[in-house]
Amino acid sequence: MTAAPPLAFITGASSGIGQALALRYYQAGYRLALVARRDQAITAWAQAQDIEPARYRVYAADVSVIDSIVSAGQQCLQLQGLPEVVIANAGISIGVDSTQREDMDAMGRVFATNNIGVAATFHPFVGPMRTRGSGTLVGIASVAGIRGLPGHGAYCASKAAAISYCESLRGELRGTGVRVVTLAPGYVDTPLTQKNRYPMPFLMTAEAFAQRAFGAIAAGASYRVIPWQMGWVANLLRLLPNAVFDRVMAGQPRKHRGG
Repeated sequence: MTAAPPLAFITGASSGIGQALALRYYQAGYRLALVARRDQAITAWAQAQDIEPARYRVYAADVSVIDSIVSAGQQCLQLQGLPEVVIANAGISIGVDSTQREDMDAMGRVFATNNIGVAATFHPFVGPMRTRGSGTLVGIASVAGIRGLPGHGAYCASKAAAISYCESLRGELRGTGVRVVTLAPGYVDTPLTQKNRYPMPFLMTAEAFAQRAFGAIAAGASYRVIPWQMGWVANLLRLLPNAVFDRVMAGQPRKHRGG
């Protein structure tokens, strides 16, 4: 009896990085479990890409709502089986101003999606993967999590927390056969970044990111900045004394607020 092809579970699959990763894994022979709030957009995209209907399922879920994304994971286990790879990709980016009361609510939405959403995405699979003794959990963070940028407090803090969470989980699963991979993209040309009003060095396409991410995950990397040039930039910024860093950031354009 022929074994079923491996399965990849990917959140935020209705656009951008999520779609590009889905296509890359499909091209590598994987079955797909695709998750997003806009499930009809995923179906339309899959049909346009001529993805075989037998090789994918779509799950409508909101990762910021714990029961919603956990239910999607449980459905995947029942309908498609235990994935080899789970990619917590869904994320949002909203500029905030701490003097504005409504921006506190915006920060809550960012953390609910970018942090709780990552943990809740992994939750249904951690136990079964540990029992099986294999599997890969991938958290999509950002170089923005390496140093805080003015006006980006919610996003930078959420991605810093995502990096730390994945590092903690990696330690917890050490020796179980389950790997945890943290990917920190630089600037990727997606609907999330196209509204940015500041320079985006080393901007890359979602397809180029997906190709490099696929390689990093397959190679067993525990942490990888993509592209590598942004890793150098981020590390340099991290090393700058606060006074120098603050002068560099003074007057820089800020992220659009939620309104």
